[in-house]
Amino acid sequence: MNTESSSAPSRIGLIVMAYGTPRSPEEIEPYYLHIRRGRPPTPEQLAELIMRYDAIGGISPLAQRTEAQRAALETALESAMPGRWRVVLGQKHAAPFIEDAVAELAAEGITEAVGLVLAPHYSGFSVGEYQRRAAEAGAEVGLTVHAISNWHLDAAYLDFLTDVVAEARVGQPENHRVLFTAHSLPERVLVDDPYPDELAQSAAVVAGRLQLPDWGLAWQSAGRTPEPWRGPDILDVMRELAAAEDGPEGVVVCAQGFTADHLEVLYDLDIEAAQLAEELGLAFSRTRSLNDDASVMGALAALVMATADGAH
Repeated sequence: MNTESSSAPSRIGLIVMAYGTPRSPEEIEPYYLHIRRGRPPTPEQLAELIMRYDAIGGISPLAQRTEAQRAALETALESAMPGRWRVVLGQKHAAPFIEDAVAELAAEGITEAVGLVLAPHYSGFSVGEYQRRAAEAGAEVGLTVHAISNWHLDAAYLDFLTDVVAEARVGQPENHRVLFTAHSLPERVLVDDPYPDELAQSAAVVAGRLQLPDWGLAWQSAGRTPEPWRGPDILDVMRELAAAEDGPEGVVVCAQGFTADHLEVLYDLDIEAAQLAEELGLAFSRTRSLNDDASVMGALAALVMATADGAH
């Protein structure tokens, strides 16, 4: 009898969940179709999306950034608990999907996993949907998924934001405003949803640490649907600042709701917002993205382990 194998601790899964992105120009149309829940885009809508990808080099680097984040988490967990963790990626709108990740873990005989979404702030419309999908898929194959709801007040994450805001302020006019942005969501899903409050909380901590004299919240990348989305949009805020009699001479944008370089950062901010700032005569700078920052990835790995421990 092999007593060594029978007494070995069971492996634990980590499902790293992310939005997903097309990996080649050929995948843009099916990806867009998936986002639209099967409703075909108009030729004009598709052409505009392709134009945006072309403007940032043809395709988004998000797939590579997400894999780097997954790998960093795997490395940190392996260092702390050798041989115990199986780290897989599950995405909302591109393969491998969340359900694929769950099936992969279950096929290897893993019965417990932690679900971590690569988004610091909780909304039932975003993080909540990821976690529900993982839990439902897990229930079908005997895999229990322990969800991490948010990490917007994690010390390492707040340290990162503080550092990058300080960096981005260098070279700005003395009279400038720092705008903390996140992806807008439809107003209907934000009723009794903690997302706006959590965004305000993390921004307030950073603003307090840096004693920012002028800062605020703004929203970006709203969907193009008839229903109202949360605002004010960052472009509208910039126009209002430039029109104000004693308004700021520059704007620093901290995209605190995003964790990696992708279309909403590289186009919506670095191209669209930057061009508007130039037209308005505002100095413009954007904080660098989190990506696979070692300190934050290490802190998230610690959170993952604590979540697994707390489940027992």
